[in-house]
Amino acid sequence: MFLNFFSELKESKIPVSLREFLTFLDAVLIGLADFDIDNFYFLARTSLIKDEKNIDKFDKVFAFVFGGALNISAEDLFNSSKIPKDWIEKLAEKFLSEKEKKELESLGGFEKLMETLRQRLKEQEKRHEGGNKWIGTAGTSPFGAYGFNPEGIRIGQNESRHQRAVKVWDKRDFEDFDENTDLGSRGMKIALKRLRLWARDGIDEELDLGQTITATAKYGYLDVKTRPEKLNKVKVLLFFDIGGSMDAHVQQIQELFSAAKTAFKHMEYYYFHNCLYEGVWKKNIRRWTEQTPTHEILRTYGSDYKCIFVGDAAMSPYEIEMPGGANEHYNKETGRVWLERAKSQWPRNLWINPEPEKHWDYSQSTRIISGIFENRMVPLSIKGLESGMKLLT
Repeated sequence: MFLNFFSELKESKIPVSLREFLTFLDAVLIGLADFDIDNFYFLARTSLIKDEKNIDKFDKVFAFVFGGALNISAEDLFNSSKIPKDWIEKLAEKFLSEKEKKELESLGGFEKLMETLRQRLKEQEKRHEGGNKWIGTAGTSPFGAYGFNPEGIRIGQNESRHQRAVKVWDKRDFEDFDENTDLGSRGMKIALKRLRLWARDGIDEELDLGQTITATAKYGYLDVKTRPEKLNKVKVLLFFDIGGSMDAHVQQIQELFSAAKTAFKHMEYYYFHNCLYEGVWKKNIRRWTEQTPTHEILRTYGSDYKCIFVGDAAMSPYEIEMPGGANEHYNKETGRVWLERAKSQWPRNLWINPEPEKHWDYSQSTRIISGIFENRMVPLSIKGLESGMKLLT
């Protein structure tokens, strides 16, 4: 296209040198035109026209060569291009240096964010891209998707990228854990078994092979000895976080879930998102239609249950401390209130965190959760599980 443009300028008797044309191409390559037709026009005119008397001729040539480009839609351009669509979309996103990211400021708290969002929804009439104020994409606005802001509301984005959002309005689907998964580490199963309370208080129906052999050898005839049945009496209640930040830990949690199903005869489990609120669920595919009220869970399982929460505790502090701070719904009571109720109902409690322990201090929400559980938070490692099981006994 550009070679044809150069030829047409020559045909129109406009004095354009090869060096000037190459300068124009270099300017286009480094992005001076900024994908804007007006900027492209002025860049071409500045690079190629030396005398004002040739501007009219230049305008005619420019309209002849590039006039049709204005009628090509973005969709037609994507369909005709061999460049992958997601690559082209990435061009629209702002690249911010670390210094520029630090210069961005938050609006000043959860209530201010929500009030500003309500105002933007009333005022905004069309799609925006690359801005710093409106609800849009690829900018520094607190509202929208595929941009960057130190404290914003994510709307319509496939997955988390910076883990900075205060509230997320995305449709997300999660799979249930599978109890038949092969364990990557046998040590995880062994560590969990340390919690099992074996007690010999059943009926005399289990064969005591050692005593039977001893008695038979002593008396010369078969003397069958029995002993009380060995019972696995421990009761465990597990709560699994299935929030977006847990995607990186799915394999570990899957192995933990499978190990727990093997180790504990009396085990119940539920899922929650980021923090405990008024409802939990058994099937992720039905998490909006078949929730179990948390109050019902608190009434159903007695204080003899050992309660274990599993999650990275990575979320906005507002999700723990503020009514309405939850990601996917409006919570009337704070996450802290529900966690305190759970801790009170099940005094033998624990939080297992799959994030490496050295990273915990960098997350304000992790420090808050650890404080609520009185530092009864352990990493998801063999050593961490062993120390956690000791805390529960």
